[in-house]
Amino acid sequence: MKVSAFTFIKNGQILGYPFIQSIKSILPIVDEFVINVGQSEDNTLDEIKKINDQKIRIIHSHWNDNMTDRGFVYGQQKMIAQFNCTGDWAFYIEGDEIYHENDLDKIYMSMKESYSNPDVEALIFDFYHFYGNGNSYLDSPGWYRTEARIIRNSLRTYAPDGLFWVVLNSNKNGRYPKAKHTGAKCYHYGWVRSESEMNLKSEKVQKYWGGSPKKIDYSKMDQSIIKKFQGTHPKIIQDWLPNDVELFQIDPSYKLTKKQKKHRVLIFFEKLFGLELSKKHFKLVK
Repeated sequence: MKVSAFTFIKNGQILGYPFIQSIKSILPIVDEFVINVGQSEDNTLDEIKKINDQKIRIIHSHWNDNMTDRGFVYGQQKMIAQFNCTGDWAFYIEGDEIYHENDLDKIYMSMKESYSNPDVEALIFDFYHFYGNGNSYLDSPGWYRTEARIIRNSLRTYAPDGLFWVVLNSNKNGRYPKAKHTGAKCYHYGWVRSESEMNLKSEKVQKYWGGSPKKIDYSKMDQSIIKKFQGTHPKIIQDWLPNDVELFQIDPSYKLTKKQKKHRVLIFFEKLFGLELSKKHFKLVK
């Protein structure tokens, strides 16, 4: 069994991505790591080269600035990296995602156990979406709780917007992959970066969704979905995290948006009927 990891990154340094920690977090369990580095305005490429690991294979790309339809350029860049993977499994990791050292054996064994089972096309993870600091995470059906990050590399797949995969049974019809749970978690730190870095990101990338930059203000959030993190962070990210020790607090005068009110209704039904109503981009198999 050969395992490929892959990612894409552009301006990772100035946009505050913990991309070096991200790459290093799964290096021990992969055989190769394909990194698609977009033309950047900072030292992203040099920082990746400093890792100096023989498993890493760097490719270079230029983003299509004319592609402004629903973030499809992210899907393009993701697939450029995946198309260069040579492993049986392709493990996708985004530049703000980290995996815990205590979960690595579990993840590897999940790939090994499913390797000979063609009914398992992808492997999924539960997510911690940290928000504002390392002590707070978001728990809402509006924030995907579970997602596929490992795909069988012999499938005909593509990524519409970078987040998930579609399997092509034919040239006309696609479906979500059949997936098994790894039993591990993905630690997502994108919303722990400073507001200035997040606003710079908005200025740089919002055009790929066909819109103007949106102002990021961490205080504009539904306080009821911010939960206290009780676990431990991966060792590799601990020095990167802010020193806050309290639950992140939002602006008490903030008025919920229609979408946030809708999510509160979904949470009500989740609690009432024991459901889990976040969006699924996979079909769970036993």
